[in-house]
Amino acid sequence: MDVFTAIKKRRSIRAYSKEKITREELEKLIDAMRWAPSAGNIQPWEFIIVSNAEIKHKLSIAALDQTFIEEAPVVIVVCVNEKHSEWGYGSRGKTLYCLQDTAAAIQNLLLAAYALGLGTCWIGAFYEEEIRRILDVPMGVRPVAIVPVGHPTEKPRTRQRRSMKDIIHHENF
Repeated sequence: MDVFTAIKKRRSIRAYSKEKITREELEKLIDAMRWAPSAGNIQPWEFIIVSNAEIKHKLSIAALDQTFIEEAPVVIVVCVNEKHSEWGYGSRGKTLYCLQDTAAAIQNLLLAAYALGLGTCWIGAFYEEEIRRILDVPMGVRPVAIVPVGHPTEKPRTRQRRSMKDIIHHENF
């Protein structure tokens, strides 16, 4: 699949079939995430793979009752090890670079899933401390996104994008 097609056609999916994700598909998704660029090649990400129904239910509640999370056969919680980035780049690594790094990994996940015919939704609205408690995430590691993954049962419409002339600035703002 052409990367530009994947970029334009991928949508946030909030309805999934009960069909399982294969081990091979899951490994391809994880591999796509680990190949994302990162500041200084520190690779500060940690991925928690959740398929247990009870844990998915708890995650959905902690994500402001976004119950569609429970429908997905697999949920990937993307975390950042702030200490790794801080060690390499001080406070800027901890507060910015590590978040940029995980964002790149998440985008790789979304595009790879689409290329495999799977649906995803990048969720950032959740109670971080509750997710930390549910998944026993240690201090210094921070959950930054919840991404349900499954076979889509919906095809959301294309949403408008701002025009290029509205977002491009040459030489200065």
